[in-house]
Amino acid sequence: MRHVIAAVFVSLDGVMQAPGGPEEDPTGGFTHGGWTFHYWDEMMGQAMGGILTPPFDLLLGRKTYDIFAGHWPYMKDDPIAATFNAVTKYVATSSTAPLTWANSVALHNPAADVARLKQQDGPDLLLQGSSQLIQTLLAHGLIDRYNLLIFPLLLGKGKRLRS
Repeated sequence: MRHVIAAVFVSLDGVMQAPGGPEEDPTGGFTHGGWTFHYWDEMMGQAMGGILTPPFDLLLGRKTYDIFAGHWPYMKDDPIAATFNAVTKYVATSSTAPLTWANSVALHNPAADVARLKQQDGPDLLLQGSSQLIQTLLAHGLIDRYNLLIFPLLLGKGKRLRS
């Protein structure tokens, strides 16, 4: 049996929107994209290493998948890239557009598909980012564990991690 583990970057006030870059997700007029940038240090690297060390498959929403697929396949000498490129990527999507990143599988009914995946043998499912998918899985009680990486800043508005 597999578990869903949500690894989420959040601000002190619970915002999880667009941690990686300014253009990542401006939905709702969000202008603080890339807010984690100044906090990446050796300690953060160790925390991420602990999350990314156990065997896992990735569980991603389509926006996060597109961001990752535009970056990780091209990072040839990066150990995280090697891991991400090798694992199976399960992608919640309503699109029929092909998933071009190696080992990617579309999930068109995320709640039912993730519930089915959890019943199968295999590595845990690591949910990264994916604010819309996380809300669906929360609503269906499908997340087994959270790895919250809480950053010491207040953003005020933006998409939040909720139950």
